Amino acid sequence: MSPTEQPRILTVTLNPTVDLSLDVRQLVSGGKNRAQLSSVQGGGGGINVARCLARLGVPAMALHTSGREVGQRLNRLLDEEGLLHRSIDIDTETREAFVIGEEWSGHSYHVVPPGPRLSEADTVRCAEAIVSAARDFSYLVLTGSATPGLRDDFSADIVRSAHADGITTVLDIAGNQLRKALQEKAFLIRLDRREAGELIGRAIEDFPDARAANECVLEIGATDNVVTTVGALGAVYSDREFHHEISAPPLPNPARSDACAGDSLVAALTSRLAAGDSCVCACEYGVAAAAATVMLPGTRVFDRDIVDQLGTAVHTRQIRRFRSTD
Repeated sequence: MSPTEQPRILTVTLNPTVDLSLDVRQLVSGGKNRAQLSSVQGGGGGINVARCLARLGVPAMALHTSGREVGQRLNRLLDEEGLLHRSIDIDTETREAFVIGEEWSGHSYHVVPPGPRLSEADTVRCAEAIVSAARDFSYLVLTGSATPGLRDDFSADIVRSAHADGITTVLDIAGNQLRKALQEKAFLIRLDRREAGELIGRAIEDFPDARAANECVLEIGATDNVVTTVGALGAVYSDREFHHEISAPPLPNPARSDACAGDSLVAALTSRLAAGDSCVCACEYGVAAAAATVMLPGTRVFDRDIVDQLGTAVHTRQIRRFRSTD
């Protein structure tokens, strides 16, 4: 990235974390689990997306809340990392989360508290800051969990404002925030398996399940582009004409952690959208980025070279949404 290049992508994190990553030999229920601290870094959906975009050489600005002592630590960590960011002050403490890597199994465990409850003044300040900041960017990525008690239509209001301002909006949100936002118009919506499963009333186990979830979103009219992830299988991207079943590449190493897989996918696909690629190509690159991330422990994210290598092994099958009855 050129030092003079201005970021075109704004990511938003309402409920960031300071992630403490610990390594243990094996978790046991009795006595003490002795651990080594492997890393401390800022986290949360939009911050992770901005970090991934930086890995891809794409300029982005991470807008996030910051409260009290942990919030000050978050700001300092992001400054030291060199990540472009801007904070919104809140009156309650930013949360801390723990990532525990178990050496013998290779598994990681992400322990995440719900986070701070925003006051009405905090909520108004956040909404105004997001709407104002977004007008300086071409792309808005709204992702990550909401703070406890946040009014259900908060994200919907942001999406409505961004759409009115002609900003390309990518959504990766959940729960009531997602359900209300589906009443507005976003450019692209990403669903994880849990949210997609709630839409169709059954678990997302395969590509046909993901196609059904995408159909629900398209029929509502919330977007013309939706992608549902299907774990190790890959993802299904759907537009107004076709479903695209995107098969994940074979992994050269075992999967370790999926903590940042979704954020990696969102970052990679947004980077390709900003470069002018089609949504299909963007989602294929996103699937490669997610695959590159799941091989790493904790909250570590992909290396760009690995994403490019895995991208050559991603395959897509196209299915027309409405078959001719002739």
